[in-house]
Amino acid sequence: MTQVTQTIEIQVDSRKVLDDRLNDAVRGLQRLAMTTGTHGILLTRHRPGHYTAALSDQVPFGMTRELVH
Repeated sequence: MTQVTQTIEIQVDSRKVLDDRLNDAVRGLQRLAMTTGTHGILLTRHRPGHYTAALSDQVPFGMTRELVH
């Protein structure tokens, strides 16, 4: 089971806005991940326009993975 220590929810109607928000979320999570060196970043698409970006102990440090539900 994936344990998440920090999650950012993203809901948008525009692809341009989505790209900007995902990039901002990943940059912020990268800064947090650097403090522990133990979590990677998991981006999850729940449905069109609804995503989460989270630190995950199931993703190796330094990696970003995508998951589509």
